[in-house]
Amino acid sequence: MKTRLTELLNIKYPILQGAMAWISEANLAAAVSNAGGGGIIATGGRDVSWVKEQIDLARKLTDKPFGVNVVLMDDDKEEKIDLLCNEKVSFVTLGAGNPVPFIEKLKNAGIKVIPVVPNTRLAKRVEANGADALIIEGMEAGGHIGKLTSLSLMTQVIPEINIPVIAAGGFADGRGLAAALVMGAAGIQAGTRFYASKECVAHINAKNAIVNADEMGTEITGYLANHAIRSLKNKTTEKYIELEKAHAPAEELSKLRAGKAKSAPLEGDVEWGLVQAGQSLSVITSIKSCEEIINDFIKGAEQAIRQTYNAI
Repeated sequence: MKTRLTELLNIKYPILQGAMAWISEANLAAAVSNAGGGGIIATGGRDVSWVKEQIDLARKLTDKPFGVNVVLMDDDKEEKIDLLCNEKVSFVTLGAGNPVPFIEKLKNAGIKVIPVVPNTRLAKRVEANGADALIIEGMEAGGHIGKLTSLSLMTQVIPEINIPVIAAGGFADGRGLAAALVMGAAGIQAGTRFYASKECVAHINAKNAIVNADEMGTEITGYLANHAIRSLKNKTTEKYIELEKAHAPAEELSKLRAGKAKSAPLEGDVEWGLVQAGQSLSVITSIKSCEEIINDFIKGAEQAIRQTYNAI
C-alpha cells in the first residue's frame, strides 16, 4: 500500500505506532517497523542515556526505518535532539510544544521531521518552516488530548496543507485507515491498538484492561484545567472528577495523577494507575503480535475500500 507517507519514510504500510510514555521503547518500535509500519520510541520522562540505549537496541532488532518522539515540554529536549542528530535516526516526531526552532537542525542532520499539531494555524506554520509531514491528533486519542476530533481536523487541515498529513486519535482498525485515506490523509498513527500487542512491554494487567474495556471505557481528567488526559475509567479517574467537581485546589488534583501514567503499564496497577487509552476500544478484542495487527489494518482497509467502490 503506497502513499506519500510510505514514500517519505521508506516503509511498506502507512501506519505509525504512537509514542506512548513508558511503553513505546525499542522492542515495540522494532516490531512495528519489522511488520512494515513505522515504529517510534517515546522519550518523554526518560533521560538521554536511556534514549541512546533504546536506539542502539532498536538497530539490533530491525534494519527498517524507525523514529523517535521528543516531548518539547521536557527540560532536556535540546540534549535529546542533539543525540538524535548525532544518531541520525530516520525520522523524529515533535509534540507538546513549539517544534519550529528544532526543524532546521534536525533536517540538516538528514532526519525527517514530523510535528504533532492541534489545528490548521500551527499546521501551516510548521509546513512553512520546513516540516516533512505532520500529525493531526484528535481528542479521541489516549493520553494528553486537544479539543478537536479527528474528523474535524482531517476536514479542516488536510485541504490547507501540501505536505503529507498523518491522522491520529481513535484509529484502531482497517476501516479507520480507509476513512483517513479517503479523507486525504497519507496514513494514520495508532497507539492503543499497539499497547495491546505481544511485543509491548507494558504489564499484562494494563493490556487486559484495554482488551476488556467497552466503548464507554475511557474518561477525561483535567479538562477544566486545560490539561486533559484520556485514560481508562478506574478509581483514580473517578476520584479526580469528584475532586474537580468540588473545585479542589490544582495542587491536590496534580498530586492525585502524579506517577499514575507510569504505575499502570510498569507495575500493573490498573485500579489507581492510569492506562492512557483512546476511545476506539470495542474493536480491540485480543492481544496480538504487531505483525498481526498491521495485517489486520491493511486487510480491513482494503476490504472497506472495495466495499465503498462496489456501493458506488
